[in-house]
Amino acid sequence: MAKQREGDTFETHIGSVSGPVHTGKGDIVIERWEARGVTAEDVEALRSLFGDLRARVAAEAPPEMADEAQQQVDELEEAATAEKPDVSRMKRVRDWFVEHLPSIAGGVTSLLVNPILGKVVEAAGDLTAGELRRRFEQPGD
Repeated sequence: MAKQREGDTFETHIGSVSGPVHTGKGDIVIERWEARGVTAEDVEALRSLFGDLRARVAAEAPPEMADEAQQQVDELEEAATAEKPDVSRMKRVRDWFVEHLPSIAGGVTSLLVNPILGKVVEAAGDLTAGELRRRFEQPGD
């Protein structure tokens, strides 16, 4: 069982709300993506990809790097699923893994070139999708 890191608990108090409320770690707001042609199944598959990466980090990262590596995965997920995905942040995370945990860097790169992530990024705009392809699909990057 993975060690729970500090900050992994959430407490939410909601008063009167008209509309959806999302809280918690790893939330990807589905409604925003459905309007852009990304299905709930795509979002669930993306969550699964990040879950697989987190599990790999938990299993393979040395204890002294485990927390920082999980924070990098969180950073990657935030950058990838933002309203306007931040490809530069995604590259910084990938580069961190290349430098600090090269045995996991291939898994990070695989996630970055996964068609499901590409579909989510493409939904945010052609410019961002093109940047993602240039950064991660070119050999020798």
